[in-house]
Amino acid sequence: MTTSVVHTAAVRAAPIDDVEVVAGVEFDVEQLGPHMGARLSGIDVPCANDAQIGALRVALAEYRVLVLRDQHITDGQHVEFAGRIGDLTAGHPVWDSGADVPEQMYSLDSADNGFADVWHTDVTFMPRPPAASILRPIVLPDVGGDTSWADGEAAYTSLSSPLQRLADELTAVHDGDREFGYYLRHPRGGTGNRWDGAEVTSLAPVRHPVVRVHPVTGRKALFVNPGFTSHIEGVSEAESRGLLDVFYNHLTRPEHLVRHSWRVGDIVLWDNRSTLHYANRDYSQRRVMHRVTLRGDRPVGPSGPVEPFGGLSV
Repeated sequence: MTTSVVHTAAVRAAPIDDVEVVAGVEFDVEQLGPHMGARLSGIDVPCANDAQIGALRVALAEYRVLVLRDQHITDGQHVEFAGRIGDLTAGHPVWDSGADVPEQMYSLDSADNGFADVWHTDVTFMPRPPAASILRPIVLPDVGGDTSWADGEAAYTSLSSPLQRLADELTAVHDGDREFGYYLRHPRGGTGNRWDGAEVTSLAPVRHPVVRVHPVTGRKALFVNPGFTSHIEGVSEAESRGLLDVFYNHLTRPEHLVRHSWRVGDIVLWDNRSTLHYANRDYSQRRVMHRVTLRGDRPVGPSGPVEPFGGLSV
């Protein structure tokens, strides 16, 4: 795709978290797909000024996936950079990445079963899932290990009107116990990390709208994922399976995807409120990725928020 200079004042999204974007900041923007994704140049992460950070926030809400190349930073600089974009969470609600990384960092090491080869949206099993994730590679295989993202906004927009109206009315249950419950109860002894100011001691299911309204752009996105969504409320088990299959198949249609081939020095930011992602497990050598997430808000659907039952209070 042709690289062009895009002035941030022309981006449709509003500033995130009431941070003013200073007019005049420019990035070189190479779009990764027709609806989602952009590779940005013209920023040096450790030296970025406040106006550039504000512009990144705007670009993140607009493009949903941002790739920054040639950013050779330390774990400490990674955490500092993320903290300038938003409030940091713990690295994960229950997973202990060890003393070798900051507490705000989640280390995914293929040598320790650190795989993410199922379509998912990060930590939707908590009442307030992260607003965004910021990932960088530490060790990469010679071949393989790409990551793909699915665009929940484009998927919702391209649904037929009857399915949009149905999805607007639905609530889904998200459950992290299937993936992390055993780890919390046994290796962690029933005591996880602090998330949203409370210690995680269990992973009770939570409820989220099937369609999420983005708090910045106001656009709707499908907000279900195979990794953590267990079922849709108010319908039979067979209907729930059928509806989720329709949504998942639609979300992951090729025209809704962008794919990134990693190289050391990359930083990728994505909006967790409107995307899913999948990491290919097509490699035999070690792969290590470090992720930091930003504190999110309670998902709001077309009819407002739903009671999250279980999980942590909000």
